[in-house]
This record gives sequence, structure tokens and C-alpha cells, in this order.
Amino acid sequence: MSEFLKACRGEATSYTPIWLMRQAGRYQAEYRALKAQYSFMQMVQTPEIATQVTMLPIKQFELDAAILFADILLVLEPLGVGFEFDKEHGPRIGQPLRTAANVDAIAEEIHAADSLGYVMRTIELVKQELSGKVPLIGFAGAPFTLASYMIEGGGSRDYLHTKEMMFSDRGAWDTLMTRLVDALADYLLCQVRAGVDALQIFDSWIGCLSPHVYETHVQPHMARLFAALRQEAKNVPVIHFGTGNPSLYPAMAAAGGDVIGVDWRVDLGSQWQALGNVSIQGNMDPGYLLAPKQQLHAAAQHVLDSADGRPGHIFNLGHGIFPRAPIDSVRALVDYVHEASSR
Repeated sequence: MSEFLKACRGEATSYTPIWLMRQAGRYQAEYRALKAQYSFMQMVQTPEIATQVTMLPIKQFELDAAILFADILLVLEPLGVGFEFDKEHGPRIGQPLRTAANVDAIAEEIHAADSLGYVMRTIELVKQELSGKVPLIGFAGAPFTLASYMIEGGGSRDYLHTKEMMFSDRGAWDTLMTRLVDALADYLLCQVRAGVDALQIFDSWIGCLSPHVYETHVQPHMARLFAALRQEAKNVPVIHFGTGNPSLYPAMAAAGGDVIGVDWRVDLGSQWQALGNVSIQGNMDPGYLLAPKQQLHAAAQHVLDSADGRPGHIFNLGHGIFPRAPIDSVRALVDYVHEASSR
């Protein structure tokens, strides 16, 4: 078994495994060259290109896991919610969901094996390319983050439309979350059947909530998603990642997940002690990739020291690699973590 999968299960490893969110992306010249030829959706929806992008960092660095090249919003199309990528503002939803009638109009099921079949084909091709070298991580967005995109119409600073529905129309909110959980369970289990070795659920926008609101309006739905995954894919570890509000981590851990991914706003060791018997992923500030190598190494060492050699640590950034990150800094980080943790 790979060191990454051992760590996901809380088992001892010979060194700390490392992979990096957005390890395939705009900081790579090869990625930028492809992006000059194809739109983002063309890249994602063409399995041969998505495979090539997924494999770029595996060929460049000694990473311990690959992560599928895709996007968290892909599941929206089969739900009947159209979106596009605006170069200036990121993803945009043409017709945001603001009413109960809007929610009722979205699909109740998505048949991911067909509607998102290009993702499954990419998984098959990547697994062939990897040939067992490292595990492959599949992923999806969490229900709250996807619901926020659907309601806000894109990025948001205050999430007021989302909170308005959540607080003013509990029926519409729960219906939306229920349909998202059903769709995500289908989608993620299809990824497992196609061959992924682990899953990550990204709750990138969850930080706008208080613990009480999370426990009331989100946690029950997350628990149902994790239960659905455990029922069929109990041997596939699931990473539960959220960012923006460290006070949510205990409630997130209670909702489910074999590994809790934490951002740089917490001390990893203290947070891990508070969470108890889970593996933990993180949590170097990605800004250190822009720093001199000596500071980069010191930051990585701080994370390793905080984990204190406890079984179950997966090294990662607290969020994704910035486009400005030098490729040599990424390589220096990966090599340092391996060397320093195996001493």
C-alpha cells in the first residue's frame, strides 16, 4: 500500500507523504501552453487532454498522489444549472437559484456514469498512465459550496443570497441540499467504480458560517453524503477539506471523513489533538512558495514539527498553489518534506 493511503488510514509511514492542491495548474509552462490552445472546459471534457494535465506534476515531481484534473462545478450541468468561466471573475451561473420554484426545477438525479462519462474515461486513462506508481484522488465540491455558487451566481463576499434562502426558506434549502447530496453520491461513487483510490470533498466557501449554522443547516446533509459513500466505498478514504473558519473543524470532523484537511489558519498539531482519532492533511501557507528557499524549508519544517511524527499526517498546502509560484519552489518543497520526514 502507498504511503499516502497508509496515512489516510492513520497508519505509520516511512516518510510524510505529500501532494498539493492545484498541483496541475497555471504555474506550469506546459499547462499554460495547453491553455493557450484550448478553453478550460475543452481541457476538462477531453479525456486525453485532462489525462495529460493530471500527469504533468507526477512527471515533474516526486509527489505521493495524483489528483484528477476536473472542476467542482461539473456536476451542475446534469442538474440543469448552466455555468461558464469568465476570465475576469471566474465561474458564473447564468440564472442563479433564488426561489423555491428555481430549486424545484433542478434535476432530482443525474446518472453520472452517462452525463459525466468523460470524467470516468479520464480516470481510466490516468490509471493506465500511472500504472500503480501513485494513487489517484477523485473529488467533488461539497453541497454547501455548490449551493452557494448556484444561489449567488458566482463568487461572493457576504453570501447573503445563500443565507437568505437558508434562514428564510428552510424547505427550499433542504431540498437543494438533498438533491446535491444525491447527485454527489452518484458522481463520487462513479469515480470510485472507474478506479480512483481516494476522494476529496472541497468545501471552499464553508468559512462564512458559524459553528451553530453549520451544525443546523449543513452538517446533517454532509453526514448523509459520507454515509452514502461508506455504504459502497468503505475502503476508499475520503478527505474532508474546508477553509476560512477553523472553529468549524470539530463539526466537520463529526460530519464525517477519514482525513480532515485544514488550512494555514490553525496550528496543525493543536488542531489534530482537538479533533482526535482522524488523519489530518495540511497545512503550509501557499504564500511560502513565493519566499526564499530557506524560509520555505523553515515553514515546511514547522508543519512537520507540529505533526510531531504522529501517524496519519499528509503534507499539503492550506489551499492551492498560486499561479505565480516558481516551479523550482514546488520541487524544493516536495523534496524537502520527503527528506526531512524520513530522517
